[in-house]
Amino acid sequence: MTESDGRCGWCGTDPLYVAYHDTEWGVPEYDARALWEKLVLDGFQAGLAWITILRKREGIRDAFDSFDPEIVARYDEANIQRLLGDPRIIRSRAKINSAIKGAQIWLKMRDEGEDFSAWLWSFVDGQPIQNAWLDYRDGPTQTPQSVAMAKALRARGFTFCGPVIVYAFMQAVGMVNDHQTSCFRHAQVRAMARP
Repeated sequence: MTESDGRCGWCGTDPLYVAYHDTEWGVPEYDARALWEKLVLDGFQAGLAWITILRKREGIRDAFDSFDPEIVARYDEANIQRLLGDPRIIRSRAKINSAIKGAQIWLKMRDEGEDFSAWLWSFVDGQPIQNAWLDYRDGPTQTPQSVAMAKALRARGFTFCGPVIVYAFMQAVGMVNDHQTSCFRHAQVRAMARP
């Protein structure tokens, strides 16, 4: 299936990218831990192509203890050195530190009775924004919602979460349905919105 056959053109023909498009991208995610993992992965993408992260995702998950915030929040310098030497991940001290700090913030929010998922979804009033782009290239790279979410994330201490990264995150986790209207996933993803 190609773009002319009814798939968004951005995923090309790489089987990994096509599978991501067909099964994950745009599907509403409400699990707080899974949302944090995706936010970390989008931060790791900064300056890179998403396919790079997809190719390394399982290695990153393994290296980061399946993104268990309880474990990642306790990483020390020895863990950082281990990660810096791991070729399966993006070996950036700043991005590794960002993941650790993010886990600590995630735990603090949870411990104070704040649900990370509900907080993030509040930026779209709890419902996916349903766009209707004829061509995926017509969509924006950031929106007022992604600007507001990025500002709020930074205010809490998260890093690698500017408005463009946050908009990509919002698209990926289904807060925004940006499948082009000719894509077979547009209607499928739209139907996944909670009533």
